[in-house]
Amino acid sequence: MGGLPSNERLEFLGDAVLGWVVADLAYRRHHDLPEGKLTDLRKSVVNASTLAEIGAEIGVGPCLLLGKGEDQAGGRSKPSILSDAFEAVLGAVYLDGGMQVAFGLVERLLTPRMDYAAQRLDRLDYKTVLQELTARLHDTAPVYVISDTGPDHQKQFFATVIVAGNAVGRGEGRSKKVAEQAAAEQAWMALSGSSPAS
Repeated sequence: MGGLPSNERLEFLGDAVLGWVVADLAYRRHHDLPEGKLTDLRKSVVNASTLAEIGAEIGVGPCLLLGKGEDQAGGRSKPSILSDAFEAVLGAVYLDGGMQVAFGLVERLLTPRMDYAAQRLDRLDYKTVLQELTARLHDTAPVYVISDTGPDHQKQFFATVIVAGNAVGRGEGRSKKVAEQAAAEQAWMALSGSSPAS
């Protein structure tokens, strides 16, 4: 980008601030959760998918300075770019406003999501619950079809989950696991209202 600095150093800082604040919030707000569940809770909100949602909500996309090709390819709405940009914004907020301001920003944006996730921690592993559901409904296991785009250092993965010959969920993420979980969640939501007779 013509010698302009990238956001990578700010992303590094924002990622660390995010990890600290979310751990603090999880610990203080959810006294009943053991360490393993606290880790699950943190993972439920500190991931590319959630951070991209937040980045989109606060309007980061239109503010990004992107290369012409990336811009034309829809980079302003790409989850991997939005999640990185949100971390960079958080790093900048921390540098500019200090710990309390950064803490308040994360608390405001992520607490509702954390509280929601805490109520469904038993459902966070959607691949497992989907497998149980499809075994019950269709006496079969879900099949995941994976594809990816992008260079090795910045791959984006896409997963489609197929149950009984039908595509019932799609997801994407920066790893196969994240993409499969997102697809499994969508599939589980779609199928969990089904009756065994359907």
